Amino acid sequence: MKLSKRQKKVVEIVKEHQPLSGEKISELLDVSRATLRSDLSFLTLVGILKATPKVGYTYSGSDLETLFFFDTFRANVADIMTSPVLVSHDSFIQDAIITLFMYDADVLYVIDEEQLLLGILSRKDLLRASLNTNIDSTPVAVCMTRMPHIKTCHKDMNILEAAALLQDFAIDSLPIVDEEEERSILGTVTKSALLDYIIQQARKAEVNR
Repeated sequence: MKLSKRQKKVVEIVKEHQPLSGEKISELLDVSRATLRSDLSFLTLVGILKATPKVGYTYSGSDLETLFFFDTFRANVADIMTSPVLVSHDSFIQDAIITLFMYDADVLYVIDEEQLLLGILSRKDLLRASLNTNIDSTPVAVCMTRMPHIKTCHKDMNILEAAALLQDFAIDSLPIVDEEEERSILGTVTKSALLDYIIQQARKAEVNR
């Protein structure tokens, strides 16, 4: 696997001018900080760059080709996605709680009559709602996070990019949606699924040594 042109340029800039803040790197590359976020997350997580609070990014000197997890992190989320647990928008909170524990799910995805994504329900959402409402008669719509305030990903996104989104926004899962219809949900990727996959690949690498 190869680094992208922009990732190579980031490494060159950090090598020459380290330590550098993310803002300074984006300024030197003439790209936005948001555009650069996934590149910096990737380079940090695979060990090429080191991020130090109040100092900035420095070059770690790691040899990328010796890192077994490089290929692992370049796998697409489609390789590890699972089927989402869906509930209707007119379901009651009590029914959603039962569904959540029946499927041992991290989150529930709320859909409309056309099976399109309307919102997301986390365990925290349902717990908070159960303390303040009549859960047997209150629809889930009152406590869900609604579109478009939901972070999503596409099936061709690599798992490191997905991991960066989960980390940056402090969330437990991402719905995988169709690129042409952003409300058509294809699957889901969770923190636990990502961790399981990485551990499996690490064990395979150990066996094959």
